[in-house]
Amino acid sequence: MMHTREKTFQCEVCDKLFKLSMQLKLHMRIHTGERPYKCEICDKMFSQSGHIKMHMRIHTGEKPFKCEVCHKMFSQSGSFKQHMMIHTGEKPFKCEVCDKVFNLPGSLKGHMRIHSGEKPYKCEVCDKTFTKLGSLKDHTRIHSGEKPFTCEVCDKMFNRRGILKEHMKIHTAERPYKKCKICDKMFKGSRSLIPHMRIHTGEKLFKCKMCAKMFTQNGALQVHMRIHTGEKPFKCEVCDKRFNNTSYLKTHMRMHTGKKPFKCEVCEKMYSQRGQVNNHMRIHTGEKLFKCEVCDKIFSTKEYLQQHTRIHEGERPYKCEICDKMFIQIGHLKRHMRSHTGKKTIEV
Repeated sequence: MMHTREKTFQCEVCDKLFKLSMQLKLHMRIHTGERPYKCEICDKMFSQSGHIKMHMRIHTGEKPFKCEVCHKMFSQSGSFKQHMMIHTGEKPFKCEVCDKVFNLPGSLKGHMRIHSGEKPYKCEVCDKTFTKLGSLKDHTRIHSGEKPFTCEVCDKMFNRRGILKEHMKIHTAERPYKKCKICDKMFKGSRSLIPHMRIHTGEKLFKCKMCAKMFTQNGALQVHMRIHTGEKPFKCEVCDKRFNNTSYLKTHMRMHTGKKPFKCEVCEKMYSQRGQVNNHMRIHTGEKLFKCEVCDKIFSTKEYLQQHTRIHEGERPYKCEICDKMFIQIGHLKRHMRSHTGKKTIEV
């Protein structure tokens, strides 16, 4: 410790100056790690009595600092002062690179990562990294499917506050709907309508660099790229199976829930996938699209054709666990199993 001519006390570790020796003594605990004050509720330790007093307000719920403008309450003076900058418009924290100003030091710190390229927040599911914790939290909702932001007008749910804010403009008439003249589908604006129109025109502007496949929308290309990269960011919380597309996960989840939202309009049979209904409808229409290249026999579904080709290839993938006999179709195996169980079907 040094006593200077101006009667200030200087820290020998970091050279910070203090008016009183007691202030320096308290400051030294930062360097020594000494924390003599303990919270009796959660056992957290503090270097100063003032810090533990502020901490105790977390447990007591005390908020002695009130904003006279919006009446919001705060437990700490520092939080209150930072909040007041929202109303005063004061932005004392300036970026030395681009001169942008901020009202909070944390906001400046987060902004600086744009210039440094630092992305310290990593998604545990897909390893994508972010400059801000808030951006990571928004991103993780893609994987979890969580949509915590609800429109109070139409009850539509969103995974980000910003998207809800944009959506609200539809109700306030700030951004009226744009209507597709071909299919009458409604869109938030021209920015959404223009990519949609490519579905009708067949225009494909986005090309995959790996296989040269073309797409009408950039989003569709990004989803397609996961086939090449092997990325599967969408995980089933029940069985841990992973998917490269959120729609595949939704379809898969119906296996666990038993939900069958697709109905045959002819016989009212229910299915978990739209494609299953389309295949089923061929029973009623008699349509047969899939032809065997060996014997020219045609079938109503791709699955039936695959089963049939096993006759030509000699493939028998279904095995009896009792006698090791092999079968072309699972139905044949089930019938065979009755020879072991003694069960017989009733002929009508």
